[in-house]
Amino acid sequence: MVLILLGWYWSQEPKSFAIKGAATADMPLITGVTTTETLIRVVDTVLNKPGGYLANDVMPPSLWLDNLPNWEFGVLVQVRDLSKAMREAFSRSQSQSTEDADLSLAEPRFNVDHQSWAVPWPEIEYADGRDYLQSYKLRLMDEDNYNAQFYARADNLRYWLGTVETRLGSLSQRLSASVGQKRINTDLSGAAGASQSTRAPTELMVKTSWLKIDDVFYQARGSAWALLHFLKAIELDFADVLLRKNAVTSVQQIIRELEMTQQPVSSPIIANGEGFGLIANHSLVMASYISRANAAIIDLRELLSKG
Repeated sequence: MVLILLGWYWSQEPKSFAIKGAATADMPLITGVTTTETLIRVVDTVLNKPGGYLANDVMPPSLWLDNLPNWEFGVLVQVRDLSKAMREAFSRSQSQSTEDADLSLAEPRFNVDHQSWAVPWPEIEYADGRDYLQSYKLRLMDEDNYNAQFYARADNLRYWLGTVETRLGSLSQRLSASVGQKRINTDLSGAAGASQSTRAPTELMVKTSWLKIDDVFYQARGSAWALLHFLKAIELDFADVLLRKNAVTSVQQIIRELEMTQQPVSSPIIANGEGFGLIANHSLVMASYISRANAAIIDLRELLSKG
């Protein structure tokens, strides 16, 4: 009974936190600090929430849990993508510039296997990555240190949003496959003369196993939770760019759609009813919000590409 109650407590999803980005007379808003601080806090939340990091635990009650470990993985995917963008784009002035020393050490540490229960331990590696991000943030805030930079440019933002677009597109497809569907193979559509490694049928039956439906749901929920915070930070750090491109409302609409994915789940299980059946299908509801956010990101990238 104690283990069951402890497992229930550890299975509570962390709440959203406020993004700190207000400038003061003593501390003006420094470009990049809000995004870096938000990334640090997201990693901290994964590591220090009730129960700590659960995905690699091999003892009860963590061994019996799967919703929060999948939520953690969804968050971690977004952490990996943003840390990669910071290393390869946000902190570099051009393609031939030198990458930041702290970010080059932080990004690989977030790519350690999230389920590894032996060396390397994910908790230690992720904490090290967070510490390197903290070092980078402190250097950004040091006016006498010119080696640490964060370039808020439209092309840098498009680079990261391109990755986000593919992530959300994949999640939307996996969520929609909860009911099963015959889909036309469009892998080579619109690509004249293109080829692929092996032949594939013209119609594909796509269906997520009923054993994996809740896993995909909570992975999408974790990804949306992390992305929600990152976009709020991006809205502040890239405020001038978004204003010039008339794209502020586009970002706010994406944030609104992602906030809807964080509504409380009133059902004790993730139901998998038919699309128009009597029982709800939580995966399709989540896919709806994810798809709308993804469509808005595609429009935002188009806006950012225009002069």
